[in-house]
Amino acid sequence: MTSTADLYDDHGDALQSLPIQLRSFGGTTTFEGPIRTVRCFQDNLLLKDLLATPGDGAVLVVDGDGSFGTALMGDMIAQSAVDNGWVGVVIHGCVRDSVALGGMPLGVKALGTNPRKSAKTGAGDLDVELSFGGVVFRPGARLYADEDGVLVER
Repeated sequence: MTSTADLYDDHGDALQSLPIQLRSFGGTTTFEGPIRTVRCFQDNLLLKDLLATPGDGAVLVVDGDGSFGTALMGDMIAQSAVDNGWVGVVIHGCVRDSVALGGMPLGVKALGTNPRKSAKTGAGDLDVELSFGGVVFRPGARLYADEDGVLVER
């Protein structure tokens, strides 16, 4: 993949740059793919169920409302994503099992960590347009991520 810096230099305002400073937790630091989305707050059942389906090289973007209250993904859900062909997960929220995530061939970006599990009621929305950090994440739009940040097609 071309670096996000070079992509932005080449395409400029055709790309949105996420200004939120996400941390990288996965064993893969550079990833790209079409977006799928989940909106949830301290409840990870929707993302767990979605990552258990074929990802076909997609990136899951999760809007957890920026919460540090619980983790939305840990090593078991991440392994399911790997097993099902997802290339990355971008979480506007937290993860857990960060050391294990670092050994997995999956791009993982999130705000931080919290060892606390989330609820599993299924509350939230799947494949809806999300917006955080001034960036709009549309299902099907392409996302590019590396050590410098996250870019999304307009």
